[in-house]
Amino acid sequence: MSAPDVAALTRKTIVAFLGGIFERCGDEEYLGEPVTMAQHMLQGATIAERQGLPEDIIVAALLHDIGHFTSEFGTFTMDDTEDRLHEEAGARVLEAFFPTVVTDCVRHHVAAKRYLCATRPDYFKRLSQASIHSLNLQGGPMSPDEVAAFEENPNLKKIIQVRYLDEAGKDPDMETPDYWHFAPMVQRVVDSHCGARD
Repeated sequence: MSAPDVAALTRKTIVAFLGGIFERCGDEEYLGEPVTMAQHMLQGATIAERQGLPEDIIVAALLHDIGHFTSEFGTFTMDDTEDRLHEEAGARVLEAFFPTVVTDCVRHHVAAKRYLCATRPDYFKRLSQASIHSLNLQGGPMSPDEVAAFEENPNLKKIIQVRYLDEAGKDPDMETPDYWHFAPMVQRVVDSHCGARD
């Protein structure tokens, strides 16, 4: 996706734009996992919704990996030898329309994996082979200094929630609604954020 495409987006078009990404690209393989990219993101959002979590968490879970489709470097593969920084690519597209809590969950969901591997030894056991491969490309578990800095983020708790939803969204047998089920919620989050600035 080119920069002019992002620049042309508005609060009235961003939700449909994201839906178009799900429709065009959602069937792509998800990083060597047994689900597609769309299934992965929809599962995280569906689990969050079933748990009665706040709308900002549901939307963040839904969109946390959108950067795989907006990154100039393309999507991750198991043959990669360097990180493609999809988390930053996704956050850059979303930050004009979504509150900081959503963009922080997107921007830091990779760092949250590194954080959890450093601070909760059992977390590493939850990771798939694809997640372990990407973890190695992303710098491995955080150092103590990185942990201390990461814990300064005021949205830490929600970032961690989205990270656990990320790990949970890899069930090939789980049925979910499609993106458009969540679209009104996405629009509410956008309108609430953009309305506060207007």
